[in-house]
Amino acid sequence: MKGDFHMIARVFALGLALFLVGAPAVAQDRAALIAQGQLLFRGQGCYGCHIVGKVGTPIASDLSRVGGKYKEAYLLQWLKDPASQKPTAHMPKIAMTEADARALAAWLASLR
Repeated sequence: MKGDFHMIARVFALGLALFLVGAPAVAQDRAALIAQGQLLFRGQGCYGCHIVGKVGTPIASDLSRVGGKYKEAYLLQWLKDPASQKPTAHMPKIAMTEADARALAAWLASLR
């Protein structure tokens, strides 16, 4: 019994150590994804219709706090096909890769 407890404790400690070693990498990956999304917002010209902070044009929704209103999964689906989320949407379906859509959704979700 005593040996079982020590073995379980060692396995738990090893798992915790592996998790903690990987945690900074995950945070860095997330930060890089969000930064890429911000660049895509600029590169795709989204600011031509949307405002974020004090930058952009107030033709469409102000996205400054969109992450507090919608979950990232919803934003991803919206970016892929706005009309599937809201049939009367004025936003066009923008051609972008899955990776770009994920990055843009991550950045939008970070806006609170």
